[in-house]
Amino acid sequence: MVVTTRCVRRARAHDVEAVVRLRVEMFRAMGVPQHGSADWQAAATEWFTRRLEDPRFCIVVVEVDGAVVATALGTLREAPPSPGSTEGDVLISNVCTDPGARGRGHGRAAFDAVLAWSHTVDAGRAELLATDDGRRMYEESGFSVSRTPVMRAPLWTALRSG
Repeated sequence: MVVTTRCVRRARAHDVEAVVRLRVEMFRAMGVPQHGSADWQAAATEWFTRRLEDPRFCIVVVEVDGAVVATALGTLREAPPSPGSTEGDVLISNVCTDPGARGRGHGRAAFDAVLAWSHTVDAGRAELLATDDGRRMYEESGFSVSRTPVMRAPLWTALRSG
């Protein structure tokens, strides 16, 4: 019988490399082109490092036997009041587990920790973008599909066409 020790905790400076590595894996699994580009990874390393102590962010890692195997991120966003929320929103993102560690609840543990943090900040709701693989977990936690699709454009494209 293999005994493992799982620790769910806030990320620290020495975890940033693993958080970025898992972000690369997340984009790879989603089929995002250029997911392995060093340019964005260097920017991501700096971005995560600057936000480790920022109370508007919750970067969680799951460590198993000393190795980071999963991560999740919560971001408190200011938003004007709306029918769905009179306070800000929490965006949950970067939920990813190493391929060899999947199916053991590590991603769920990271996600649950960020969701628990979401209840401690001034936010009225949480939102996320789900992959097909993660959708069931999010639905089990009370998330539902929005009728409004997410639309994106690089700002330089949106400015030129406007």
